[in-house]
Amino acid sequence: MSATAPVSSPARVRADDGARTVIVTGAGTGLGLETALHLAGQGMRVYATVRNPAQEPRIREAARERGIDRADLDVVRLDLTDRESIETALEHVVGEAGGVYGLVNNGGIGLRGCLEDVTDEEIRAVFEANIFGTIAVTQAVLPHMRAAGRGRVVTITSVGGRISTFGLGVYCASKFAQEGLSEALALELKLFGLEAIMVEPGIIKTERWDENRGVAAGATDPASPYYGYFNAAEEVADRIVARSHTTPEDVARTVHEALTARRPRMRYVVGRPAAAAIALRRYLPARAFERLYWGPFLRHIRKRGAALQRR
Repeated sequence: MSATAPVSSPARVRADDGARTVIVTGAGTGLGLETALHLAGQGMRVYATVRNPAQEPRIREAARERGIDRADLDVVRLDLTDRESIETALEHVVGEAGGVYGLVNNGGIGLRGCLEDVTDEEIRAVFEANIFGTIAVTQAVLPHMRAAGRGRVVTITSVGGRISTFGLGVYCASKFAQEGLSEALALELKLFGLEAIMVEPGIIKTERWDENRGVAAGATDPASPYYGYFNAAEEVADRIVARSHTTPEDVARTVHEALTARRPRMRYVVGRPAAAAIALRRYLPARAFERLYWGPFLRHIRKRGAALQRR
């Protein structure tokens, strides 16, 4: 079977099949879990995909707490880095629902650490999940959408896909890549009456800041020349997270809008700080933006990082 071939013939999909069916990748925690629950609560038939089957009980319990029936939210194993897993998951969804209306590309991993402190293995893992995995799932779903003559691909990128920052170069590079892919895809799908949409959240408190933080091994080595500066930057990030008013629910509602709006925008920014940062980048002269946005941050971590480095 070719990498892009559908696992069941899209020619057999009836126009009314799968009209409310949505696949959400990376639905075991955080934004993916909240998005899956919210969409199911809004009457969509959701397939919440997870890499680790051990996450299923948590999803089912969260669904029960919200009164969501199993017929409206099912859990399917899907590993973004395994083509066979993707094809098997899609075969299950299409075989049961008859088609797919929406794909929410949420699954992926983070990586925190300065460039000299990250390994080839860590970098490749990020791109295998965030880029190659996103591409593989999208390629698998699109033939079914085209056959049905309807469908939307929503990719949850990040404000980090528009503005990069200290210690997040590899992660932001993957998000910049998602933005470029999604923008091109939006143009390609217009020809078939389909939509590709980006949802760009700012900093949000989720499990990514705790057990799923994804810190490079080299970043925790006191011998690293960046050790103190990186830890100072992480302190700043933690303070921003603690005072963030943007929630997973905000992202979930935005995804729902992207899937249901009569004329969806290509990009939806989630959170006022993220929107403000992007607006500053767009309208300020480059040097003015750099001084305003990064200047105070760099001065702080230079001072604080030097103190941490000496310890």
